[in-house]
Amino acid sequence: MDASDSFGIQAFFDDVTGTVSYVLHDAASREAAVIDPVWDYDAKSGRTSTASAQRIADYLQAEQLQLRWVLETHAHADHLSAAQWLRMQMPPGAVRTAAPVVIGQQITQVQKAFGAIYGMEDCIAPQGADFDCLLRDGDVLSLGATSIRALAVPGHTPADLAYAVENAGTVAAIFVGDTLFMPDVGTARCDFPGGDARALYQSIRRLLAHPPHTALYVCHDYPPDDRAPTWCTTVAAQRTHNIHVHDGVDEAAFVAMREARDATLDMPQLMLPSVQVNIRAGRLPDADAQGRRFLKLPVNAL
Repeated sequence: MDASDSFGIQAFFDDVTGTVSYVLHDAASREAAVIDPVWDYDAKSGRTSTASAQRIADYLQAEQLQLRWVLETHAHADHLSAAQWLRMQMPPGAVRTAAPVVIGQQITQVQKAFGAIYGMEDCIAPQGADFDCLLRDGDVLSLGATSIRALAVPGHTPADLAYAVENAGTVAAIFVGDTLFMPDVGTARCDFPGGDARALYQSIRRLLAHPPHTALYVCHDYPPDDRAPTWCTTVAAQRTHNIHVHDGVDEAAFVAMREARDATLDMPQLMLPSVQVNIRAGRLPDADAQGRRFLKLPVNAL
C-alpha cells in the first residue's frame, strides 16, 4: 500500500482489461473512496461476475474502512463498472447507507451521444440522475481530513475527471483516469464520440503543471513484454519520458500523432456491452417480466 501519514492508497489490477481500481482512505476517519471498480464480464458467454469487486469489498472489511464515495473517472469503454454492486456492500453492523456514485457533470454529453447510438433515450434518467453526484471542475469531496478535488480533463471523452488528493492544501497524488498512461505506454485515445485530441493535450499539460514529485495514478496499464504491470508514476517522469507527450512535444505535433494513431486502433473488446451500462452508473438494463436482462448490439453504428 502506498501511503502518506494522512491517507493510504491500495491498487487492484485487473489483468483481463488492464484496469487499475483504487481504494483511497483517510487514515484518521477510516473513510474510503473506491475509484473505477471493475465488474467482470465474459464477452463469449454474456455472464457477469463480482470477483474483482469482491476483492475490493473484502479489503474494505479487513481494513475496517467505511465506503464513503464511489468515483468514476469517466464512462469506461473497456470494462463494466461495478459501482452499483459495490456501493451496496456493507460490513456487518454498518449503517445501511449506500455510497454515492460520482462522475463529471459532462456525462450528460456522453449519455446523449451514446443514448442515440443504442436507442436508449427513454432509459437514461434526465440531467445525469443515474449518478448520485455530478462534479464540476474544482468541486471538492471530503474524506475525513482528506480532500478530493475534481479536475476536468476532457479529451478522451468530454466527461473525464481526474481526482486530486489534497491534505493541508497540498496536492499529494492525482488519479488521472484515461488521460496519461505509464510513460512507456503514452496517452489515451480520442476517437470515441466527443473525443478531442487537442482537448486531451491541454488536459495533460494541466496535470503536468503540478510539482514534479506529485504522484500520478493511472487507470490502465498495458505493459510491454519487458516489465510487469505498474500504475504509479510522477509528473517529473511523465514530463521527461512519456513517449507521446514529454516536454518539447507541442500541441500540433501531439494532435497529429494522436489522430494518426487512433485511426489504426481496434475498438475495445468490451466497448459495446460496457458503454450502455456505464453511462447509467453501472446499471444493467431493467429486467423483463421473466427476470431476463438484455444488452443491445448496435449494428453499423460505430
